[in-house]
Amino acid sequence: MNEEADQLRLCHIDDIAEGEAKGFLVNDDGNDTFFIVKSEGKLFGWFNSCPHIDGAPMAWRKDAYLNAKRSHIACHAHGALFEPKTGLCIQGPCVGKTLESVTIKVNLDGHAWVLLSDIRKNKN
Repeated sequence: MNEEADQLRLCHIDDIAEGEAKGFLVNDDGNDTFFIVKSEGKLFGWFNSCPHIDGAPMAWRKDAYLNAKRSHIACHAHGALFEPKTGLCIQGPCVGKTLESVTIKVNLDGHAWVLLSDIRKNKN
């Protein structure tokens, strides 16, 4: 498969405000496969799976991946808080563990994308 056909275009970097998150569905299981967070002008990608219980979705509703202050990623099922740039758990039952990252690439015109093969490889 060539790389261009393998790319999934997500959004423009300006479509996500600072301190916001957006989920993306790649599989057909009804839950977002991964989500991205904008922090300090950069996009960070994470699989939608809490390390406390493998496979447990983190958002309680669509795109609700952050705490009320929008300062940290939150697993609303377990109360865990994670650093948005590193995925490190700083509070909750999985302190010291990290979220599994998704490589987000932003091209020169500001569009963010991922390689579908990377998503499928990491979640199989």
